[in-house]
Amino acid sequence: MMLLRAVVAFWLVLGSVAFAAEPFTRVAIEVKGSIVPGQQVRITVDVFVPDFFTSPPELPLFDLPNAMVSLVDERSQNLIETIDGVQYAGIRRTYAVVPETSGTFTLPPAVITLGYSQDGKPIPGQAVLQPLSFTVADPPDSSAATPAFPARGVTITQSFDRDPSKLKVGDAVVRTMTIFAENTQAMMIPAIPAVAANGLKQYSKSPQLADGVETEDRRTGSTRTETITYVAGTEGTFEIPAISYPWFNVDTRASAMATLQAATMRVAAPASAHTGLAPQLEQEVDTSAHAWLTRKHLLAAAAAAIGLAAAGYVLLRLLPWITERLRTRRNARRNSERSAFADLIASIGSEDPGIIYRHLEIWTRAAGYKSIADWVLQCGDDDAATQIRKLESELFGAGRNRPGLDRAALRHAIEAWRKIPKPGDTRHAASLPGLNPIA
Repeated sequence: MMLLRAVVAFWLVLGSVAFAAEPFTRVAIEVKGSIVPGQQVRITVDVFVPDFFTSPPELPLFDLPNAMVSLVDERSQNLIETIDGVQYAGIRRTYAVVPETSGTFTLPPAVITLGYSQDGKPIPGQAVLQPLSFTVADPPDSSAATPAFPARGVTITQSFDRDPSKLKVGDAVVRTMTIFAENTQAMMIPAIPAVAANGLKQYSKSPQLADGVETEDRRTGSTRTETITYVAGTEGTFEIPAISYPWFNVDTRASAMATLQAATMRVAAPASAHTGLAPQLEQEVDTSAHAWLTRKHLLAAAAAAIGLAAAGYVLLRLLPWITERLRTRRNARRNSERSAFADLIASIGSEDPGIIYRHLEIWTRAAGYKSIADWVLQCGDDDAATQIRKLESELFGAGRNRPGLDRAALRHAIEAWRKIPKPGDTRHAASLPGLNPIA
């Protein structure tokens, strides 16, 4: 009986150790204080594995009712942590969740796929996104017909492409307005309220959106840029109206207003198109031969004009097709295996390991493999496998005494593998014609 208990205890201990050395996640919310509808909520997800990653975690996009969910386009953060004597390597990614209504929101238990090292061998693994709930409350001024845009540090600026006070009839002036906001995404920034300018024709362009914009005072946020062109058909003085842009300050929990000042357009009469005396024409010699040559020249000019118009029409009809073919060919060259290989070799010689790893992922996919691990498994090159393990250990390893990457050996292994003819590879095919071609 005592022996049986000892055996059971031994297996329980082994089971607890094995369970502890499994991938896991840790989820946290960055927002402090209450949350209002439309406010961006940043949720960080830390994914940990024992030893180091052999392939980065793939965080899925999940559906959350009455909310918009996206992965923030930021560089992943590497983490190292020791738990119960086991060293874990971690990678941090961030979700941006924008609730559209008030209420309680709970993250679903999404599955995260990854690869990590176990006993020195790469194996596939999974980690489950830990559940997290947060509550969204109505803003203090919820009685307003249109809720204010919740963000942080909202500013609005404008510029003109020329002095609006020095124009002539028919001139155009372009007003460029840019909204900057922190703690939000560009697609969430509302449009600038439309305000008509009396006596002026105005034309708007589609807005330009940008994320990750850094200001002169080193703030980072998103922008929405709108342009309006004003044209005056008559002389006079016209006012380009001021603009008020309401928003909700998530720091002070109060409504705020960003404003643009009005501008004045002064339009003068156009300059006279006719100045000076009309030129005196010499007396023309009107003979029958001269008249015939004139008619002949006119007919030739008319035929040439018709031909040019027809050629221009055909070219105009073919222009979209030609443009699309050029774009397709350019994209094919940019995304080709040869281009990806050249970028990879260049990065091995001069870039840091993180950039090398990213170019290695791009090249293996361009070469027709699912991942780096898939390429290592199928190529069967021990030197390539060794250098890839060193590179992954240097990037994702938890210990300090990690083997250093031999850049020359990695480059030599990749170049040597690429020169080997493969089934279906046309790069090494002979270009000579057949000895006995069929007539």
